[in-house]
Amino acid sequence: MPLLVSDYNWQQTKTAVFISVPLRGVCVRDADVFCTENYLKVNFSPFLFEVFLYAPIDDENSKAKIGNDTIVFTLYKKEAAMWETLSVSGVDKEMMQRIREKSILQAQKRAKEATEAKATARREDQKYALNVMMKIEEEERKKIEDMKEKERIKATKELEAWKECQRKAEEQKRIQREEKFCEQGKKIEEERNKLKHKSLTKISESRNLATKGRNSENIFLEKLKEDSIPAPRSIGSIKINFTPRVFPTALRESQVAEEEEWLHKQAEARRALNTDIPELFDLKEEEKNPEWLKDKGNKLFATENYLAAINAYNLAIRLNNKIPLLYLNRAACHLKLKNLHKAIEDSSKALELLTPPVPDNANGRMKAYIRRGTAFCQLELYIEGLQDYEAALKIDPSNKIVQNDAEKIRKIIQGTEVKS
Repeated sequence: MPLLVSDYNWQQTKTAVFISVPLRGVCVRDADVFCTENYLKVNFSPFLFEVFLYAPIDDENSKAKIGNDTIVFTLYKKEAAMWETLSVSGVDKEMMQRIREKSILQAQKRAKEATEAKATARREDQKYALNVMMKIEEEERKKIEDMKEKERIKATKELEAWKECQRKAEEQKRIQREEKFCEQGKKIEEERNKLKHKSLTKISESRNLATKGRNSENIFLEKLKEDSIPAPRSIGSIKINFTPRVFPTALRESQVAEEEEWLHKQAEARRALNTDIPELFDLKEEEKNPEWLKDKGNKLFATENYLAAINAYNLAIRLNNKIPLLYLNRAACHLKLKNLHKAIEDSSKALELLTPPVPDNANGRMKAYIRRGTAFCQLELYIEGLQDYEAALKIDPSNKIVQNDAEKIRKIIQGTEVKS
């Protein structure tokens, strides 16, 4: 049972109470202080100091100072008045127990409220941090969109400047053609005048000769006949050049049916043109040509302006969706921009159009397999990527670069090489 401390000192003013409790040689770390508005307890085993205060105090602002084997309490009163005693009188054990329990409940409630306040503050901090991150991400997204818009405007200006140059060049050519036609017209007119003058001269001469005798006329006619007979042609040789076949292979090795089908598909692709597009109304005739758009996209790709190149290929495909090189080149742009699913889709469409397989389209098929296989590998679909690389090797088995890449993919699948 603890020993109650009775040799303490206390003083008061109208607003505060000062209590000095000796620790009796007990270590400061072992002292446990508990204080509420009506109850104060100091437990430093085996001693116990306990007091049931005469009036309520402001326990939140009250202080305790430990030093020199003494605890000094500074308790601020809720009401400014002088106390008759430090402890309330006439308190039995049952009332003491109730005061203790009430004080403990008050302390627990206050601790719970403090914990909830801390949790609320932490949630508010997290919410604020989340809002800040969202704002930063929105600013980054806006910055990226602005950069894209600037690139689009730049590409549009370049395209407009190129169109203007083409228009000026066409205008210059037209003026030169008109000048040339004028000069040719003048020359033709001069030739006509000369011929007319000659014909008039001959007519006058023939009329003069007609006045002579019939014999002289017959002699003149015989002379004309002799002059009109051409001389015999000289001996010579004629060189004949034959047009080469499109597929320079022997007949027993060529796939005549497949080659003819491929040529037929190419001819149909060149004729297939969709001109019912609203965007084409403001374009010139040469700009409505898919081949011109393809060349423009290739130039933009060479300058690493991949988005503008994709726009050029898109319009060309809308004009003619039967040309496999448009899909193949657009797949390369998507691969550069990490649009891997679109790269796979365009490569597959190119392979679909590059049929039947003949030597003339072997290079295009190999590129389509390699680009689709690269996209599969970047999506970590290594088995599908290896299948496409092996299909490319069947077309060109001696390609060392494709062989090395296929070997790396095999090692990644087998787990012997870390993917890069």
